[in-house]
Amino acid sequence: MKRLGSLWIDVVQTLLRVLPFPCRTGLVRIGNPGRDAPVLLTCNFKLTVERVKRALEGIDAYLLVANSRGVNVWCAATGGLLGNHEVVSVLKTSGVEDLVDHRQVILPQLAATGIEGKVVREKTGWSVLWGPVRADAIPAFLRDGLTATKAMRTVTFPWTERLEMAVAWAFPISLLALFLLPLWLGGVLPLVGLAWASSLLIFLGFPLYERYLHVKGRNVGFVLFDFGERGLPLILWALLLLALFTYGARAGELSWGFVLRWGVASLAVLMILALDLTGSTPVYKSGLHADRLLAIALDEERCKGAAFCERVCPKDVFEIDRERRLATLSRAEQCVQCGACVVQCPFDALYFRDPGGGIVEPDTVRRFKLNLLGSRAVTRQPAGEAR
Repeated sequence: MKRLGSLWIDVVQTLLRVLPFPCRTGLVRIGNPGRDAPVLLTCNFKLTVERVKRALEGIDAYLLVANSRGVNVWCAATGGLLGNHEVVSVLKTSGVEDLVDHRQVILPQLAATGIEGKVVREKTGWSVLWGPVRADAIPAFLRDGLTATKAMRTVTFPWTERLEMAVAWAFPISLLALFLLPLWLGGVLPLVGLAWASSLLIFLGFPLYERYLHVKGRNVGFVLFDFGERGLPLILWALLLLALFTYGARAGELSWGFVLRWGVASLAVLMILALDLTGSTPVYKSGLHADRLLAIALDEERCKGAAFCERVCPKDVFEIDRERRLATLSRAEQCVQCGACVVQCPFDALYFRDPGGGIVEPDTVRRFKLNLLGSRAVTRQPAGEAR
């Protein structure tokens, strides 16, 4: 019965994934934890909590659920909903300090964009250890001595997650289509079918056209046709219009009303899907975000090779030269501008530079989080001004 309940939560929240789903915060006991049991922390997005609990089955551990207003880890941390205050609060109020002898908390790596390990340690005495990107990697992480491999640290977009995102977009669009029932009874079911078919095609086909979204480290668009990230849906729409003309002509139903009705309806579906296509992936920042044009930069004179950047980067951008004690941006073109490395570097050796040469300083990244349009509430430092 418990398994069925968990499956039901998965289904419902996948269908409505675009909405926040908060759950109770505080301490959750997994198994029969003792005083040396590991302490893990996650957000209070219900789907995430259930998946972490499922990953920890058979393991004795304490799970802290911090208040992220029902938003997933990466979005909450980047947007300022899961930060130092939320972590400090749950550590101090959950009672976990009286249950374990150690002072080490494992945080999801994707929270490194908004939570500063140094601040948490100063305010609570707890040291922060960054766990893997995916919940299902937690058992191996614990078993291997709290060591995250490169695969555990790297964000990918496998077909299972692409399928989830297709469903998460198709279902709300289908609900919107139901409002047309009184006006267009015969068109609602085909429109719902179009929403599902388009969503599945766009997200499951992502690897086939991803290379067009990736140019010089910027998701500047669908380069082959220069339509921006909305290029694929526009191409699909053009093909759909061609199919509509062909069908209408053969069925004897071709008319301006037929073409206009289906042309507008199908364009609306495809444009909703295109509204934030790259932002619906974990490998590109939203096309609505100004930060997508930033480039990560390294001040070699400040770098000490401490490897904080390497441990929190979700795209394996960094390599550490152990002999020179220096980080290198080996794969800078893979950067997704999440800012985790900037936030965690204790020497302020990393920062962002915009296309005009302006600088976004580390303190700005730490203090000012992104709004829904990907903007920070500050003005960038002018180009050429010394750091």
